[in-house]
Amino acid sequence: MNKSYYLETYGCQMNVADSELIEKLLHSEGYKQTDQMEKADAIFVNTCAIRDHAEQKVHSRLGLFNRVKRENPGVIIGVLGCMAQNLKDDILTNKPYVDIILGPDGYRRLPEYLKRNNKKKHIVDTKLSRYEVYDDLFPSRKEGINAWVSIMRGCDKFCTFCIVPFTRGRERSRSIDSIIAEVSQAVSDGFVEITLLGQNVNSYQFNSIGFTQLLEAVSEVKGVQRIRYTSPHPQDVTEELLDIMASRNNICNSIHFPLQSGSDRILKRMNRTYTQNHFLAQVTMMRDKIPHIGISTDIIVGFPGETETDFQETLNVMNEVQFNSAFTFKYSGRPFTKAVEYPDHISENVKQERLERLIQLQKQHTLNKNSDLIGTAQPVLIEKESKKSSSHWAGRTDTNKWVTFKKESTKIKQTVDVDILKTSGISLHGEIS
Repeated sequence: MNKSYYLETYGCQMNVADSELIEKLLHSEGYKQTDQMEKADAIFVNTCAIRDHAEQKVHSRLGLFNRVKRENPGVIIGVLGCMAQNLKDDILTNKPYVDIILGPDGYRRLPEYLKRNNKKKHIVDTKLSRYEVYDDLFPSRKEGINAWVSIMRGCDKFCTFCIVPFTRGRERSRSIDSIIAEVSQAVSDGFVEITLLGQNVNSYQFNSIGFTQLLEAVSEVKGVQRIRYTSPHPQDVTEELLDIMASRNNICNSIHFPLQSGSDRILKRMNRTYTQNHFLAQVTMMRDKIPHIGISTDIIVGFPGETETDFQETLNVMNEVQFNSAFTFKYSGRPFTKAVEYPDHISENVKQERLERLIQLQKQHTLNKNSDLIGTAQPVLIEKESKKSSSHWAGRTDTNKWVTFKKESTKIKQTVDVDILKTSGISLHGEIS
């Protein structure tokens, strides 16, 4: 009889891609997915350690898994990913019902550990690898539009706020042949959009091949309608990269460009290795090369030592750039990072107040950018039915803007030109041209 598994995923797109690898391994062992946790033979949670809030959510879920295990003592419970890497000792001490603790470089051995479960109470494998990139293991994807393709793992930047080098190890890149093979397989499986993933995706380097050459090669795979990538580091964005983006119709005119802070003093404390002027010069270069490019960003408020003047510098950069969208966060101290040892941490009240001001400013910028599109025709890839109306589709422009419009004689995965009529919130509304 086939066994079943239940899997929850938290965190970034890399975790989503990792969960697809995990599912491939489970399927190869005869496990079938179930949405009914209480009936599963194995329960897994793929975790994130980037912020404290993500960890607390997983701790809460583990309490629920424990109640399931009390009803069914034979169920296997596994904690996978970054929290497993970061908090293995705490999990072993305080959550003895967890059977498997597996870091991001140990997934390949999961089938072996499932077979050994009855022979050893706890299995802990959190050893980081300088070589593991899962080059020969393609993920198990559910039907959809976009395929996440991991091109590298780990990070060498060591930003002082970031735990990734400690949970995912140092940078290492997959072979271009393996990546192209996976992209080709994804197209064969019906995916029309490819998103290339890496902690610093434009740091990709395999032998003499860099990210720009890889991006060009992916764009030549027959059947790939759209290509996106995330996330690049501002230090590594080059003119050559932008030229390739501008020259290929299937490389989307959008880029996620993490600012983190607009203050040179705070950027130095963060070890971001660029200045405000460098960042702004890169944005200017992007818009010179690709005039209608969509630019999104990440911003952290309340980093240790951030003064009101530092914060105003961030708002000034936002006003100058006018990002299309922004992911905004309050600083969250992470173990092992240098920033957690800084003496001048900011109070939660100040962090919250600054976050609210930043969000309000970004809402205005998003509205401005969306309003600029009213009266234009935008190519939109139809991705799903609108949540608000069964008679409408929802899809994205190549600049990553969501648009809703009447279905008419169209279907999912089709790209259509849509006349933009109005905007509300972060969404655009239109009609087929």
